[in-house]
Amino acid sequence: MTPSSNPHDQPLRAASSKEAPSFRNSAHRARSAEAFKQGADVYDDVRPSYPPEVATLVDDCKRITDIGAGTGKLTQILAQRGRELFASDLSADMTRVLHHRLPAVPVWRATAEATGLSSASMDALTCAQTWHWVDVAAASAEADRVIRPTGKLLLVWNTLDVSDAWVLRLARIIHSGDIQREGFYPEVHAPWQLRDELRTRWVQTLTTDQVYALAQTRSYWLRSDEKIRARVTENLRWYLFDHLGFTPGQELPIPYRTDAFVYQRVS
Repeated sequence: MTPSSNPHDQPLRAASSKEAPSFRNSAHRARSAEAFKQGADVYDDVRPSYPPEVATLVDDCKRITDIGAGTGKLTQILAQRGRELFASDLSADMTRVLHHRLPAVPVWRATAEATGLSSASMDALTCAQTWHWVDVAAASAEADRVIRPTGKLLLVWNTLDVSDAWVLRLARIIHSGDIQREGFYPEVHAPWQLRDELRTRWVQTLTTDQVYALAQTRSYWLRSDEKIRARVTENLRWYLFDHLGFTPGQELPIPYRTDAFVYQRVS
């Protein structure tokens, strides 16, 4: 390992102070999002689900579509509360796993900007780990078209809780997307107005092998060549075993924070 690739030799930047990730342009955002066309099985195995209280934010909504649903992590939480539920994602690989997880839920390939839904057909749209990939103006307008007059738009994020320095360095090594500061608010366009929010912290337990797999679910890894992937793998090996002293197969407490936001139309 060269000194420049050793994470121990790199100055540790502060956690993100941004409200949202940065993209050079819409094409860059689209290319980054397209990375998730692959790797759905690994994603489903190691990416976390969501705290059950997130689903209570749309308890008064009976007909819901989960947009950018991925492998169905939030979809499954919503399904447990007895709603008429639908789901979509752009990735065929993701929808394959989602359909296997929840065969009773209608699933199709679509985006937040063009859902394929009828006008005023839903009581709510939900977007988990999705909104930072969308064209906000177009997705806000599509939600306005699709959601009924008193309905809700629910946006949710799981983010590694980097308030502990060891997790911040882990996030940097695996390019985890430490992209929104603690206390951030997403950009959402009119006519939507924030009505409620939920912020909570919790812990997911992963083995060291699963932490390696977690790195492989990030867009950075999915878009990178084998040389970069090998560097990430070696940096992670050094950090977990040489620097932190964990043993192979050991279970680690991985802290997360969840930020959820409910929007309704301005009355």
